[in-house]
Amino acid sequence: MTIVGKKIRMERILNRDTGRTIIVPMDHGMSVGPIAGVIDMKEAIRKVAEGGANAIVEHKGLVGEGHRGKGKDIGLIIHLSASTSLAIFPHAKTLVCSVEEAMKLGADAVSIHVNLGDGQEREMLRDFGKVSYEARTWGMPLLAMIYPRGEKIKDEYDVKVIKHAARVGSEMGADIVKVSYTGSAESFHEVVQGCTVPVVIAGGEKMESDREILHMVKGSIDAGGAGVSIGRNVFQHDDPSKMVRAISAIVNDGKSVDEALEILK
Repeated sequence: MTIVGKKIRMERILNRDTGRTIIVPMDHGMSVGPIAGVIDMKEAIRKVAEGGANAIVEHKGLVGEGHRGKGKDIGLIIHLSASTSLAIFPHAKTLVCSVEEAMKLGADAVSIHVNLGDGQEREMLRDFGKVSYEARTWGMPLLAMIYPRGEKIKDEYDVKVIKHAARVGSEMGADIVKVSYTGSAESFHEVVQGCTVPVVIAGGEKMESDREILHMVKGSIDAGGAGVSIGRNVFQHDDPSKMVRAISAIVNDGKSVDEALEILK
């Protein structure tokens, strides 16, 4: 039964035709406060849903603030871990929600954030193991956001540490792993090749141009990636709906960067 349940829920956060996904994380209010683009959650969710995003990520307290109202439906991923930029150790994530609570709130999937190389890595991995067990027990898809960030990490975009991070996600039982892009399709292919589950890329800080964003998306797909989990570069865009459509043109339709840019004109 749990296998069937997980399969049904996975279909709510993936494109059924391509098996790929466009996720828009909107959990930033917890870590950095109500930044532009996610102040009005109802409007933010409406815009990315209209563009064709498969799912959003948010914390439990905002469930219902615009989700599954009028308009296009969109998958719900509830984020289980958190920290704030005000903390002495901002990279140390702690569990603030459980799989069972997320299920009661109507989640289609759950997500957890782990920073490898941080002084609190041991605690975050322990939480990861607990969540992975609960997710498997309930048939709940698990998205693991894994980043090499901490005292031991010299370059968090080094392919060596990113492919290690991705492999940790699959070794721990995640269904989808989210990591940073390594800068080229060739190097990111190493990340995908070393991970046993679908890999999506993070969007990172707000980028300078649309071409830069779409070039990153294209590189990840060419490398065998399963899609994107991009926040600020979508919800802070001048037209979030069009940006999602442009990303989808690459992720799901195999379009070029130039063809995707035409959608934004």
